Amino acid sequence: MHRLLLSWKTNGRDWTVFFLSLLLAFSIWLIHNLSLNYSDFLTVQMTARCDNIEGHTVTSANVCKVVARCRTSGYNIIKSSLALNRAPVQVNFDRQSLTRKSGEIFYITRRELNESAHILYGEKVEVEYFLSDTLFFRFPAETHKKVPVFPVVSLGFAPQYMSQNGLEIEPDSVTVYGEPYHLDHVDRVFTEAFKLQNLSTSTAGVARIERTKGVRLSESEVHYSINVTRYVEIEKEISITAVNVPPDKEMMIYPSRAAVIFKCVFPLISDVGDAVFQIDYEDYIVSRSRKCIPYPGFLPDGVLDYEIIPEIFECVLTEK
Repeated sequence: MHRLLLSWKTNGRDWTVFFLSLLLAFSIWLIHNLSLNYSDFLTVQMTARCDNIEGHTVTSANVCKVVARCRTSGYNIIKSSLALNRAPVQVNFDRQSLTRKSGEIFYITRRELNESAHILYGEKVEVEYFLSDTLFFRFPAETHKKVPVFPVVSLGFAPQYMSQNGLEIEPDSVTVYGEPYHLDHVDRVFTEAFKLQNLSTSTAGVARIERTKGVRLSESEVHYSINVTRYVEIEKEISITAVNVPPDKEMMIYPSRAAVIFKCVFPLISDVGDAVFQIDYEDYIVSRSRKCIPYPGFLPDGVLDYEIIPEIFECVLTEK
């Protein structure tokens, strides 16, 4: 016994070589066996999609398990067993492949499964037979409506630059599809937030539309554009006039003149002194405070915006 133990005496390097050799031999054996083909039952989760079932969603609401006897390598068998917790495989079917059972329920047979075997299991898997004869899918009934798109944008301009019409988007509305109880809560959609800062030239781009849970959209993005122009500020004193006053009445406005700061395109193309600001008698009638805000009756070409000081004017109505 003592002699046997002495014969096993080796240094640390010999033991390292021994275990590495053992590990290499095991690895070669494992790789060889996993590369061989075996027959086994493989399970895949799937959903169905059909783009032309009128009045129904394009994707099934339920998930079905597909079990088939397959012949493939050991690698694929292990891979399939690990994939059970992953997202279901979506298979596209044309309308002719789906048979309506009743209402929202449609089904496919083993024939359609055989045609989709390469999608479900991959090209390197040979399906011997399916355990499932028929799979049922529910395509919920859906309606649709048109809603506006609201851009979520932060705009900033370089000094002495602005936009007259603001940001324009195309399309400015989209059609949303979904089950009625989902659509009841959707009256608008929004773009993803984006920034346009320090603008001094016109610009355009694309913004994606935020997805809304439970519905699908006719468009996934919008095109935006904004015209930017340079402006100059000109201040003028303008008279405030009353309009639509009955013939037997007279409306006095205090103060009768206002300072107006015009923002005009550069270079100037017209005289801002021709601008007309007025207060309508009808606005005075509906005003509880008898104070009104004038509005422009005429603005010369090239006026982008204006600021009037003061903003509110007191009106007094008298009989003639």
